[in-house]
Amino acid sequence: MKTEEAWKLVGGLSKPGKMPGWSIGIPAKECKTGVKLQKVPGSVCHDCYAMKGCYVFKVVQDAQYRRLKAIYTAPWVQAMAHLINSKKPNVFRWHDSGDVQDLEHLNKIYEVCRLTPSKRHWMPTREAWVKDHLDRAPANLVIRFSAPMIDQAAPASWPNTSTVVTAQATCPAPHQDNQCKDCRNCWNKEIKNISYGQH
Repeated sequence: MKTEEAWKLVGGLSKPGKMPGWSIGIPAKECKTGVKLQKVPGSVCHDCYAMKGCYVFKVVQDAQYRRLKAIYTAPWVQAMAHLINSKKPNVFRWHDSGDVQDLEHLNKIYEVCRLTPSKRHWMPTREAWVKDHLDRAPANLVIRFSAPMIDQAAPASWPNTSTVVTAQATCPAPHQDNQCKDCRNCWNKEIKNISYGQH
């Protein structure tokens, strides 16, 4: 498969300025749990970054909906694996916008990770049902359950988590030009929780 063909099949990847590598964004409007939390004051989704700024531009929304539709096509897994393998560096973030949609989507993400063994994958999610499928996750994928409320403690039942806090965040990005730079903690399974400052 040629890279140009793979890019077209998946609807393209995204390149968040903060991140060290590539990602894929799908519409935040289609988050199953997030769309409910958007209506809850004090939740991490109430003022969702992926529902404002450049994310609301028509060209971005159109691209995200193309990517969402592409997930359910036969060549998506192979095309995603080809693109990720062709990119540098060796880290990939699932969903700089949006979240895992259903079990079919999760299974396909797992397969992409298996087909990209030299890459390290990180997937934040607010979909609690994913926990039932953690035992099948590829070794090169860390799934972090994102606590739904600001300043909520990380749930102990998940091996890896992330939280949003109003003080004492562990994510160093705000102190280094709002970029990951050489930090790869989100991709590190040994680090149980990452706390991000509210923004």
